[in-house]
Amino acid sequence: MTRVTSSSPWPADPRGLRGDAPLLDAYLSFLEASPRPFTIPGHKQRNDLVGIAVAGDVPLYGGLDTVKQSAGVLARAERRAAQLWGADVCRFSVGGSTHGNQALALAVAQPGARVVVSRGLHRSLLLGLVLAGLEPVWVRPQVNPLTGLPTAVSVSDVKAALRANPDVRAVFLGDPSYVGAFGDIAGHARAAHAHGIPLIVDAAWAAHFGFHPELPPHALALGADAIVTSAHKTLPAYSQGAMVLANTERIDAARLERAFEATHTTSPAGAILASIDAARSLLERDAGELIGHLLRRVANAKGRLRAIEGLDVLDGPGVDPTKLVVLLAGTGASGHDVEVDLLARRMPLEMADKDTVIPMLTIADDDAGVDELTEALTNAIARHRGSPRNPVVAAAWSVEPEVVMAPREAFFAEHELVRAEEAVGRVSAELVAPYPPGVPVLAPGERVTTATLDSLVRARDEGARIAYAVDPTLATLQVVAELK
Repeated sequence: MTRVTSSSPWPADPRGLRGDAPLLDAYLSFLEASPRPFTIPGHKQRNDLVGIAVAGDVPLYGGLDTVKQSAGVLARAERRAAQLWGADVCRFSVGGSTHGNQALALAVAQPGARVVVSRGLHRSLLLGLVLAGLEPVWVRPQVNPLTGLPTAVSVSDVKAALRANPDVRAVFLGDPSYVGAFGDIAGHARAAHAHGIPLIVDAAWAAHFGFHPELPPHALALGADAIVTSAHKTLPAYSQGAMVLANTERIDAARLERAFEATHTTSPAGAILASIDAARSLLERDAGELIGHLLRRVANAKGRLRAIEGLDVLDGPGVDPTKLVVLLAGTGASGHDVEVDLLARRMPLEMADKDTVIPMLTIADDDAGVDELTEALTNAIARHRGSPRNPVVAAAWSVEPEVVMAPREAFFAEHELVRAEEAVGRVSAELVAPYPPGVPVLAPGERVTTATLDSLVRARDEGARIAYAVDPTLATLQVVAELK
């Protein structure tokens, strides 16, 4: 019988974080002890049954801590993170920012309440509205016609929504966006607070904000009441690692705790939790150095790519300088074709549509890797170059939702499957989004329009994956059944 141990060709704690990261310390201590557990998980730390797929899988309960959590290591680690971000409360999630968004939706209001919501948010927040029974008052990100990409939701649009809907109970925004655009969070916070309600920010792509002078402050520092951020996106944590951070002047701490626990697993993976703690420690100690290197690498890549005829990159005020968003319309190349070439070189991209590709660069990248990426992009664009075109605003950024029913009501309504052309004019029972970025084009309770359907079909035909729909071919759609 072979047990999983900490032995590997890589050092267990290469940057000496262990003494500053209680969950990491508990994780490594468990592996070093070669335990004989009589708890779940069922693999019992053996790797001779299903192989290395379970290597390093340590539970929180009976692993990092006792089943009764008598050592309190999770609470200590979460307090350290709360202190770092200046929050009253922090919770570590192994369910990603998806879980965090849904917990906050459950925490802020009662079923039937209305909330201001950015239409550019991830589908997880929309499904959070379904779970909580909240009704959205939509505000849309502005779109730059030169790039076809969203910028940010304006403060004036949120203020207008608040004036027109004085009963709303919270404001939900995504900042920065999937393409790195960020807005005036301080202005949004003032607007929400003047209305007596909290500002909640999906900051999944901004765990690094606030930790280098060339980056914006994080949203809590700018007045937001709560943020969700992914430790596995811009920080080097395990997949699914995320944090919910909140100040409790306008958010009930006990209600947030109930909402978090109601939607979280009761068997959280210790490796994910330990990696969040380690990423926090790394950020607290070495952010200036590591983010400085990342900023230099991204700037160098942008400079090299800009030398390609017709190509541009998203840059300038209001854009995360660590984000590399490559604009292809002027080259005539399709991002879908470029993506195929890079996949052949074992270099998957974070996002690709017809006009845009986004390679995700983080503090874990090095000079050699970024050089290889820019070379691969240069060669792929040259191979697929065509006639320059004007960028098309993608379906995710151009949708004009027509709300007919509350999302929860439509989600649970009797439904039927009809041919797509017959769905026009009917009320959608399902959520449909080109992925990535996973921003809904059609949500439960919204009328299916010709424009909406056409935009989805265009995305499909250009090579996007149509996600979350029962029928990803779009031959049929689920709609709310009509009364007979």
